[in-house]
Formats: sequence, structure tokens, C-alpha cells
Amino acid sequence: MANDVAGRHGVGTAPADAGGSASGTVDAALGHAARLMARQPALALAQAREILRAVPGHPHAILLEGQALRVLGHLAEARGVLAALVASQPRAAAAAAELGLTLAALGEDAAAMAQLRRAVALKPDLAHVWQALATLLRASGDEAGAGQAEVAGIEAAAKDPVLLRAALAMGEGRLDEAETHVRARLAMIPTDPAALRLLGEVLWRQGEIEAALPLLRAAVARAPAFVAARELLVRILAMGPDVAEALDHASRLVADDPEHGGHAMLKASLLVRIGDQEGARDLYRAILARDPGRPRVWLNLGHVEKTIGNQAAAIEAYRRAAALDPATGEAWWSLANLKTVRLEQADIAAMRAALPHDAVGDERAEDVAQMHFALGKAFEDLSRDDPAAAESAFAHYARGNALRRSVLDYDPARTAAAVDRHAALFTPKFLAERASWGCPAADPIFVVGLPRSGSTLVEQILASHSQIEGTMELPDMMLIADRLQSRVDANDGEGGEFADMAALLAALGSDDCRRMGEEYIERTRIHRKTDRPYFVDKMPNNWQHVGLIRLILPNATVIDARRHPLGCCFSGWKQYFARGQVFSYDLSEIGHYYAAYVRQMAAFDRAIPGAVHRVIYEAMVADTPGQVRALLGAVGVPFEEGCLAFWQNRRAVRTASSEQVRQPIYTDAVEHWKRFEPWLDPLRAALGPVLDSYPDVPAGW
Repeated sequence: MANDVAGRHGVGTAPADAGGSASGTVDAALGHAARLMARQPALALAQAREILRAVPGHPHAILLEGQALRVLGHLAEARGVLAALVASQPRAAAAAAELGLTLAALGEDAAAMAQLRRAVALKPDLAHVWQALATLLRASGDEAGAGQAEVAGIEAAAKDPVLLRAALAMGEGRLDEAETHVRARLAMIPTDPAALRLLGEVLWRQGEIEAALPLLRAAVARAPAFVAARELLVRILAMGPDVAEALDHASRLVADDPEHGGHAMLKASLLVRIGDQEGARDLYRAILARDPGRPRVWLNLGHVEKTIGNQAAAIEAYRRAAALDPATGEAWWSLANLKTVRLEQADIAAMRAALPHDAVGDERAEDVAQMHFALGKAFEDLSRDDPAAAESAFAHYARGNALRRSVLDYDPARTAAAVDRHAALFTPKFLAERASWGCPAADPIFVVGLPRSGSTLVEQILASHSQIEGTMELPDMMLIADRLQSRVDANDGEGGEFADMAALLAALGSDDCRRMGEEYIERTRIHRKTDRPYFVDKMPNNWQHVGLIRLILPNATVIDARRHPLGCCFSGWKQYFARGQVFSYDLSEIGHYYAAYVRQMAAFDRAIPGAVHRVIYEAMVADTPGQVRALLGAVGVPFEEGCLAFWQNRRAVRTASSEQVRQPIYTDAVEHWKRFEPWLDPLRAALGPVLDSYPDVPAGW
């Protein structure tokens, strides 16, 4: 700041002698005093006064004296020094700024704001002065004026050469260099919102999310109108499991600028995360009322309409998206994925026209893959009347799966090894010794298995009971497991504290298990909208963590939804999943995955018989009343007739089976795979004895 008072900023300097030596000596002393200010203000004060003894009345030295007095807390003395300087140097922006900061510290807000306004009028790029002015304006109740001052301060900081160098380095991937530059800026002005935000982004790009978040929170607290900081904070928070804070900030963004479509989209995505589909729908509709030419918004609107159960509105939204941009593969796949829509020849022609004629680049691979999945479904529907269409359907499914698999990292050997470790750890003795551990809550009902196994049907039946709330596929158990796995991975598996996940789980104590169970209950609370005593977590992949569930939530119910291996695996293979399920895009890999799942669940059944209730899909179709009674009995709730009319439940359903569970059970899907039997040999080979033994498990498993 001291350098701001020289020459062009309206604070005069002492005349030099003919050779300039006196001026050079004074300038060197002034520079030394300015450098001392941040770390040793008392020495800076002594240096300034030494200069003033040598060169009485030197404006720059007087400014340093006043600044040092302010920093040291000698406010009344600082005011006298600085007021005199401002009177003698009326064009000095830095002098007015220092006086304004001093008056603010003294609580003389009106006089302080006058001086701060005077400073930025003389020199608009004083970012810290704008921020100080914003703080005073907000305290006075002038929220609009405070916001304008904050924006001006951010714009001023963006021109700072140090931050410009940092931003350039970050943009070019030189993150360490960017961090060095921005930390240098913060050493000078620790509360600079622009620097705090920039450092937060640098750390985030370096993978240091936990270090980035406090910086972004500080930037927003310091400058509530700093939209870029708040938006980045929302996006980073949204990457984690706890969306409440992200939603609060997103709501502020929308409230401050209701016409900003991007902010409304951001908030809507968070509302979807917590199950507020109606709130998200209202935001999407508002955006489209202003700008109906946005295919992505139509697509998102279609998703929430589908989830809510408004199938006609979902179809209209998906078709609007496809009409606006026929190359949007997600729009076509979303139509096909309704399972109740039959794509016509005109749709097939439109998709074929939109497919690229040359190699698919990374930027198009997802859309192209989804169009192939949609074409597969279109030809599959045609195969009901024309068996020859089945070959075309399979070819499109195969092409879509190959494209999807090419960008995924999945190793079947890791799954098999994890199953082996799980079976070796969760023995009868191990579980019996820990039977009383964990959180005693009986609220959760985990429905596990493979996707397309009938788990959504099970969930819908359960959620039709007056004591059970349906939620969605909750990520929380997997996130707890991932956090534990990260402790193993941090050791690189070589001489670390834990050799593998099994070793870590074996080392957990009773209190550890109780805390994790309580954490799960607390984390999932945001998804519970009623006071029903039980709720369903339908994350199918939780079969991998059934042992962990038993350790931390011993009274929870676990339901294993299982379907014929060929029907389940083929149905999963021809499904394009929005995320996860990386094992499902290769017939051999999905077959091996199914076998690994059966093997782990069989081992767990042996270790603790009766802990898991199994629902066989074909049995549910054949004897729905009997199977529903057994299912409710496993949960411990009385039978209710409403559970047999599950399709009348209008709750939101987010899975691929959302439309199928809104109609009575039908038998068509039980053996639909038989139309494609000629091409399923790789799947049969991977399943091995699991296929021949179904619904039992192979001998010795």
C-alpha cells in the first residue's frame, strides 16, 4: 500500500540533490520501512520517524507513520497524523484510504465511508479499500451498496499483477507456481477475497479439497456478493455427500439473480440430490419459460417428470430436447429407457442421421454410445414382430457397450479378491464376537444385489407400507467404505498400517463401529421426508459391504434381490447407467461380477444364517402375495394390502425401472433374454456353475 502514495497518486516526494543520492537513500529507507510493515510494524514506525527526522514533512514517510500507528492500535494518534496528511495532499488516494481504515477502526463509520469513497474515486483499483467500504455499507444496512462495492473490489483485484500471474500459471497447469504467487498476495492482504478464491481453486485442482473449502468459505464470508467464489464453493461442496451447505449457497445465488439460468440449474441439481423433485421441476420450468431453446434443460426436466411419475410430460420434454439437438444421445436413450415408449422408424432415422460417419472422439463418445443403446432398444421392440431385428438390436447394444467400456477403469480381479477377503474376514466367530457392536438403530432397510434384479420392485412394495419410507439409491454406505479404503490406499499397501480393507475392518473397535453407524443414520436424514420408523436404501452395490453393514448397524434389515443370471446380466448389459456399474458393459465381466456377488452372499449366509432375506424375482412374479408377506415379515412389520397394489404408490422413483413399478407385476421380462440367446455364450461361460444352480448356489459355495 505504501507504494500507492508516490508521485502519480498525488503524494509528493522530497526533492533530490543534483546527483540524486539523497533521493535514492530516502527511497531505499522508505522501501525498507514498507517491507517491515507486514511483519514488524513497530520497526516500520521507527524507520518512518527516522526518515522524517532526516526529511521533515516527507509525505510518503508520514503515510507509513500513520499506517504503522493504525496497525499497532494507536488509532487516535494515527488519525491525527493521517488527517493532516490528507489535508495537505487532497489528491492522495492512499492517504485517504489509510485515514478511512483508521476511522473505521475507531467506529466512526460515516466519516470512514467518506474517506474510503474518496480513495477509490481517486484510484479505483484499490481492492482492499472497496472491501472495507463494502463491510461498512453492509453494517449500515445498505446491502445493495455493499454488493456493488464488493463487485468493484473483485474487479480491481483481478487486475492485480500478482494475481494475474497466478491465474495464468493455474490456467497453464503450473499449479505450484500459481500457489506461490497467490500466497504472496495473501501475505500482503490476508483477507483479499479474490486471492482467497484463487488459492481455493488452485488447491482444489491439486486435489486438496479439504484445504480449499475454508478458503472459499472465507472469501464468501468476506464478500457475500462474490458470485464466482460462491459458485465454486457450491460446485465443490456438491461433489461430496453433504449437500445441505451447497444448497444454502445455491439458494443465495438464485435469490440474488433469479434470471441466471446457470445458478438455477445448479440449485435444481442439488434439489434432485435430496429428493425434492417438485422444487427442481419448478426451477427447470422457469428457465424454459424464459428460454425454451435449451436442450439440456428440457432433458433435466424430463428426468424429474419421469421420477415424479408424469410420464407424458417426461416424453414431451425428452422429445423437445432431441428435436432441438438430435445428436444429444441422452435424450434418445432417456426416451428408450422409459421402457414404455416404442421408438418409431422416424426416430431410428433421426438417430442414424445424427451418428458420426468417422471415428468417435472423446467429446462425442458418450452421446454416440447412448444413441446406440437407444437404437438397440428400438430394434429390440421391433423384434417382437420381426425376429430378425434382434440381431440389429444386439449389434447396437454391443457397439454402445464397447464405446462405454473403452472409457472406464474396471478390473474384475479386484472384485474377486475383495470377495475372497470378505469371506475370510466375516467368519461366524468374528461376527459373534462383535454382535453387540455398532449403532442399535433399526431404521435402515438395505436392498442389495445387482441392477435390474427386481430391487426397485422390492423397494416399491416396501415403500407402500405405512411404516416404511422409500428414499433412493443412497451413496452413504459406499462413501463410508470408500473413506476406510482411502486409509488403506494411503499406505500404498507396502508396510503401512493396514495391508488391505479386511485388516482395517478387523482393527475397528466397538466405539468406531457405533460412530460409523450413527454417521450413516445422520447422513441419510436429509433424504427422509416423513416420520415413518423405517426407510429403504436401495443402493444395489451395497452387497459388497454387507459385512460392514452388520458391524455398524447390526439391527438393520438386509434384503438381497436376486434374478435369473441370464435375465439379470443381459438386462444390465443393455442398460446405459448414468454413473457407476462399471462392470456392466462387457458380457463376460458382468457374468463374473454376478458370480462373485453370489459367492460373497453365500459365504455371508453361512457365517450368519438368516441375517439376509432373499427375494427371488421369479418367485415374486409367480406368488406375489406369499412373497410380499415373507418380505414384510423379514422387516418386522405387519402385512398390509396396500403393498400388493404397489403400482398405485405415486412416490418418486429414480431408477431405470421407474415406469415398470407403476404397473402391476407382468411376466414378459422373466425370459426376454431368450430372443438374444444365440449371442450370450460369453455370459454363460462367465457365470459357470452359478447359472446351472440358480436359484440355489453351487455346492461348496
